[in-house]
Amino acid sequence: MIRLSPLEVQVRCDWFDGRPRSIRLVDQTLPVLGIVRVRREASAYPAVTGPRTLFQVVTPAAALDLVFLHRDRRWLVEGLDPQPSAAAA
Repeated sequence: MIRLSPLEVQVRCDWFDGRPRSIRLVDQTLPVLGIVRVRREASAYPAVTGPRTLFQVVTPAAALDLVFLHRDRRWLVEGLDPQPSAAAA
């Protein structure tokens, strides 16, 4: 996984469970094929940023570390793996 400076993205989520379903990067929409891991950082977090949830997702183009900042209600991409098959295994 390659660490990136946080890049803000638009995410469409499932209405009932809040899981990401598609990610809109600059000019393309990537469907989320699967969620590898979910990490809820609600107990220990920096006071400046507030609680967040980290999703490791697989798309057709890459595997991504997708972060939801609860206080700001924003989605960010913080990591990228250009070989999604390795992340799904």
